[in-house]
Amino acid sequence: MYSLGIDIGTSGIRAIIMDAQHNIQAQAQHALPPGQPYYSGARQIIGYAQNPRDWWQTFEAVIFQLSQTFQLKLITHLAIDGTSGTVLLADQNGNPCSEALMYNDQRAFQQAELIKKQAPENTAAIGASSGLAKLLWLNDSYLKSSNSFYYALNQSDWINGKLLGKYGLSDHNNALKMGYDAQNQCWPDWLLALLEQQNFPVSSLPKVFFPGHIMGTVNTSSAQHFGFNPDLQICAGTTDSTAAIIASGAEEPGDAVTSLGSTLVMKVISQHPVFDQPSGVYSQPYGDLWLAGGSSNSGGEVLKHYFSPEKLSQYTAELNLKISQKRFKMLDLNFYPLSSPGERFPIQDPGFEPRLSPRPEHEIDFFQALLEGMADIETMAYQRLLELGAPYPKLVRSIGGGAINKAWRYIREQKLGRPVLLSDQEQAAAGSAILAQTMWL
Repeated sequence: MYSLGIDIGTSGIRAIIMDAQHNIQAQAQHALPPGQPYYSGARQIIGYAQNPRDWWQTFEAVIFQLSQTFQLKLITHLAIDGTSGTVLLADQNGNPCSEALMYNDQRAFQQAELIKKQAPENTAAIGASSGLAKLLWLNDSYLKSSNSFYYALNQSDWINGKLLGKYGLSDHNNALKMGYDAQNQCWPDWLLALLEQQNFPVSSLPKVFFPGHIMGTVNTSSAQHFGFNPDLQICAGTTDSTAAIIASGAEEPGDAVTSLGSTLVMKVISQHPVFDQPSGVYSQPYGDLWLAGGSSNSGGEVLKHYFSPEKLSQYTAELNLKISQKRFKMLDLNFYPLSSPGERFPIQDPGFEPRLSPRPEHEIDFFQALLEGMADIETMAYQRLLELGAPYPKLVRSIGGGAINKAWRYIREQKLGRPVLLSDQEQAAAGSAILAQTMWL
């Protein structure tokens, strides 16, 4: 038997086919069109949106690419991960009737204040970047007068709906930022009351499955279109960061994983869930354990804003040389690197300003200060989780594009006081492929 994992990321879609021993049999990827920026009244970018139809076209391209190297009828199970908190509204036939607001979109600050007044602290739905805040914004901005939508969906929910031929299904991890209560496995009363007050149809909320559990069989048209096995099982997926953690092999309390991509995601396995709205901390199920942590808006996107790929490579090599020759010294400039105002974790504040001064005279020092600042954010994140009752990392596994940066890894080890290791397998699509094997008999 073979499983197929699909990762819908910020910039592209990736797919991996695995056998039962977690050996990769085939893989493919295709870029997504860039998100469209949303500007505040002060002409600052405070959000990004994508066209869901672009997801489907890119998904098709990836699957057809896979079919050139692997017989798709051999795949028995499929699972999809998507970016956490990316949401859209769809009509009764699943057609998008709104744009999709992306995971880092923070335009829904007024709706976030409304949620904060009514929600308990142990929910991931607090904050302008939550899926719930964005859904309320979409309702207020486009559809409140007509309520013409039928489904409120996460990114992966919509793709799964296309494959199943039925919509309104989600998973525990993606549903968290919509307000789902994973501890009690229900849509909580406070959320239902809030939606009714806002004339948002409660019936649009999806039915929620445990990640990995079978939601249904691929519909006939999708099976024929792609050449899938007509008995292909569509499994409940997860978020992209959780899929990457599954792929990394983290499994015990104290195992931590930091994703170094466009943004930073810090999570540690805990025996108990922890929540803290002011810090942007939430927890999600991870088998019988919990993943505690959150996502920062800092990360590789900041580096790309200031440096070309050539400069990033050059300055990294120079820092590596300093480290190998034992000439490296911390600058400790206390930077908080962000490409625009707004932070999610370890501080939850849509108006939080970047801190990038005093700027060093030499560009390589500015580059180092940015790396140190992001390492400080990572350290703050894990210290905050410790204060809330989660374990401090025994070690940190690194995933994402920045994981291979030796200089950054050295800086992080000094700040964290813990070993920082590369994961054997870091692709989120691999984690989804593993997740799809959960219900294999």
